[in-house]
Amino acid sequence: MASKPSIPKGTRDFSPVEVSKRNYIISIMRHHFEKYGYQPIETPSFENSETLMGKYGDEGDRLIFKILNSGDFLDKVSSEELQTINAKQLTGKISEKALRYDLTVPFARYVVQHQSEIEFPFKRYQIQPVWRADRPQKGRFREFYQCDADVVGSTSLWQEVELVQLYDAVFAALGLDGVTIKINNRKILSGIAEVIGASDKLIDFTVALDKLDKIGEDGVKKEMLEKGISEEALIKVQPLFNFEGTIQEKIEKLSTLLSTSEEGKKGIEELSFICENVTKLGLQKAILDLDVTLARGLNYYTGAIFEVAAPKTIAMGSIGGGGRYDDLTGIFGLKNMSGVGISFGLDRIYLVLDELNLFPETVITSTKVMFLNFGESQSFEVMQTVYNLRKNNINVEMYPDATKIDKQFKYAERRKIPFVVKEITDGKFTLKNLVSGKQEMLSFEEMLQVLQ
Repeated sequence: MASKPSIPKGTRDFSPVEVSKRNYIISIMRHHFEKYGYQPIETPSFENSETLMGKYGDEGDRLIFKILNSGDFLDKVSSEELQTINAKQLTGKISEKALRYDLTVPFARYVVQHQSEIEFPFKRYQIQPVWRADRPQKGRFREFYQCDADVVGSTSLWQEVELVQLYDAVFAALGLDGVTIKINNRKILSGIAEVIGASDKLIDFTVALDKLDKIGEDGVKKEMLEKGISEEALIKVQPLFNFEGTIQEKIEKLSTLLSTSEEGKKGIEELSFICENVTKLGLQKAILDLDVTLARGLNYYTGAIFEVAAPKTIAMGSIGGGGRYDDLTGIFGLKNMSGVGISFGLDRIYLVLDELNLFPETVITSTKVMFLNFGESQSFEVMQTVYNLRKNNINVEMYPDATKIDKQFKYAERRKIPFVVKEITDGKFTLKNLVSGKQEMLSFEEMLQVLQ
């Protein structure tokens, strides 16, 4: 007996209802991306390993899914190398490609490869799946969609201001209240590392700090000590763990803390510009907050960094994030090409909307009206009517089999189809509303008017 089929952990099948809800979110994102002037692109599901490796830090590299070479993938490996059981040494010989980890690095590769065809500044959006060899848990999957908006070829901080507005516009359109857009700046983190005497441990410092909401203050301090950051440095960094107040008050505290760091002061200047102008312009639904512990554990960020938190009533990780990268394309040979971008976490946004019952009922309905199957004698007339309704943009279908009428009705009810045509007599259609129970005999034009 064949075993029951299954799918890998961290992946999912999506039902018609789930796909409809996901498409609803994507359609709102796409509408706002294009309203803000972003153009769509797509890149391959997998890239050459050298494109991805080394771009996300050690932790990110470990989460990249490698693809075994086609055919005999051990062909280039000697028996001596096999005996060493050295995974890092073997990986380069048995795997030359990998599934993309995010959309930003492939975007940088795209910009470099197609630079002669692109008009800069280049504003692009991309909605595609990515893969991470992570431990699956609620809201964290191995295969998931990212929805990114980036602009490259401009150093203007107005881009950051606009991206905060874009976040706000999308979440407002989704009816999501209480979303917090957290902002920080990597120059500020570099400045903090400098003033506490840990500049040589900047990556370790930011990676540990970024875990504050997951492992708490004690956990962060323990990790920093393990990475070689001194007790004295931890004493100096202590104020960061209890950094309260308004954005302006926090900026004033940072100005005092970073008074001896030119890099830190530059970060404060950038942060002040973004926060001040976002506040002046106003937001519809979202809340902007300065979070000095926000680090975003990706090596390529150099300026502003963003992370979006779901409403506090929902236990969920971040539902978006991004930041400024001054020279991401430099890793592929194109220097001095600054960019900034944000990403929406489609899967987590879906879970939040579902938990808060924010999906409109109309999202789930696909077919507007179903014709009962009256047998071969009327099938042609039914299909002719179906054809004409479709020409008028009505989602319609005929039940395929001439089976019991009760069975056909139950099918329509389970599918949540709101209207059923019960009968056709002398060019008139008996249309029943399955929601209200109301039944009418109508001409084609009258029926079309009701369905529209």
